[in-house]
Amino acid sequence: MNHIRSILTLACLATLAAAAGAQGQGSRPGVGITDIMRAGPRLAPAPAAPRAAPAAPTAQRSAEYIVALVNSEPITNNEVQTRVERLMKENAEAQRVPRAELTRLVLERLIAERTQLQAAKEVGIKVDELAIDQAEQTVARQNQMSLTELRSRVAAEGISPQAFRNDLRDQLLLTRLRDREIEAKVKISDVEVDQFMREQRNGANAAVAPNLNLAQVLVAVPENATEAQIATLQQRAQGVAQRARAGEDFAKLAQEFSDSPDRANGGVLGMRSADRYPSLFVEATQSTAVNGIAGPIRSGAGFHVLKVLAKSQPGSADAVVTQTQVRHILLRNDAKRTTAQAVAQLAEFKDRIQKGTADFAGLARDNSQDGSAKEGGDLGWSRPGQFVPEFEEAMNRLAPGQISDPVVSRFGVHLIQVVARRDAKLSQAEQREAARGVLREKKLEEAYETWAQELRTRAYVEYREAPQS
Repeated sequence: MNHIRSILTLACLATLAAAAGAQGQGSRPGVGITDIMRAGPRLAPAPAAPRAAPAAPTAQRSAEYIVALVNSEPITNNEVQTRVERLMKENAEAQRVPRAELTRLVLERLIAERTQLQAAKEVGIKVDELAIDQAEQTVARQNQMSLTELRSRVAAEGISPQAFRNDLRDQLLLTRLRDREIEAKVKISDVEVDQFMREQRNGANAAVAPNLNLAQVLVAVPENATEAQIATLQQRAQGVAQRARAGEDFAKLAQEFSDSPDRANGGVLGMRSADRYPSLFVEATQSTAVNGIAGPIRSGAGFHVLKVLAKSQPGSADAVVTQTQVRHILLRNDAKRTTAQAVAQLAEFKDRIQKGTADFAGLARDNSQDGSAKEGGDLGWSRPGQFVPEFEEAMNRLAPGQISDPVVSRFGVHLIQVVARRDAKLSQAEQREAARGVLREKKLEEAYETWAQELRTRAYVEYREAPQS
C-alpha cells in the first residue's frame, strides 16, 4: 500500500479487518462468545460515494467555521475538508468526483456518522482505551508493520496520534451500535437458504466471491529504504517466486525467506472468505489456479509472493474451510472488575498455565463467565466467521497449543487457546450455515442503509454556511 488504507475501512477491523466482512452479533446483555458463534455476518461498510463526472480542481486551505449542527453538535468546515483530502488521497474514484459534489457527500456522511455516534452515547455504548490499543495493533498487523511503523506512517499522512485513536474509537462505537441495532432484526428463512443452494449448484451464484486459502512469503521493505535497497528486495522476492514456480516446497521457502510472523507455519493464512483477505491479495490471485503462484506484488509492507492453496464456493457441496478447535476463558466487565483488572487477571492465568502450575481447562471451569465454562472453555471446531472479529483475529494468529494475550471484545476480556487446526469439507448442516451467512450479509447491508436513513431523518440538522470547496 502506498498509504495507510482509509481509517474508516481499517478501524472497522478491527474490524475491523478488518476489514471488513467479519461476523458477529449485537452487544446484548448476557450474551457470550458461545452465543456469538451462531450469529450471521456483521455489517458491511457504508455505501461509497456515487461516481460523478471527472474534474480536477486544485485543493485549497479552508477557513474554520461551522457548516452544520447535528442535534446542536457542530460540524466544522475543516472537518469536512480534512475528510475530503483524505478520500482524494486514498481513493482514485474520489479524485474523479467534482470537488463540490464530493464535499457535499462527505458532509452528509459526517452528519450520518454524528447521528449514529450520538445514538451510541444515548444507549450507553462505550469503548475503553484497551480496546483502542488492541484495534491500533490490529491495524498495524493488517498492514504488515510494527506499531511504531504504523504511527510513523500515520504521522507522515498528516494525522496526529490522538486523531487516529479518536477515529478508531468512533469506528468501534459505530460497529457496536450497528450490531446492537440491526443484528437481531435480520432473519434468513430455510426457503431462502434452499433457493441459494440450488442456485449455487446450478452455477447461478458465480458472482459470489470464493473462499480462499493462501500462503505468502513477505519480503519486507523498510519504510525509509533507498531505491537501490528496494530493487534488491524486489529481486529477492522475484527469486522466491521463480523457485516456487519451479516446484520448490513453498512452506520451506516461507520459513527461510519470509519476514511475516506466519512464516512459522509455512506462510499459510488459512481458508477464509475473500473479504477477509486484503483486496490486493484477492485481485492478484483472482485468475490464479489452485497451487499456482502470484506475485511478487507490492504493498506498503513490501513484496508478497502468494500461493493459492485452495478455492471453494461458499455453500457448495465441495466447500473446504480451515477449522479451528479453540477454547477460551471470558471475564466480563462489571461494577466489580474493570477491563484493566480483567486483563491483569487473565495475564496472570496465562503465566500460571505456561509455568505448569495451572491447567487451562481447570481455570476456565472455575472462572470463565461463559456457557462453555463447564466444558473447560471448549468451543469445539469452528469455521471462519463464527466468532466476533476481535476474537477471530486473535485466534487466527495462534498456532496449535499457543495461548493469546488477553483479548478485549465487546463482551469482556478473553484468554484464547488454539487446540488444533484442520482443513475439512463442510457437512451438509455447515454448508447451509455458510449459505445462510452469505444471504445474511446481503440483508444486513440493506438493513443498515434503511436504519441509517431512519436515524438521519429523526435527527435535527441545521445547515449553516456551505463548506468551502
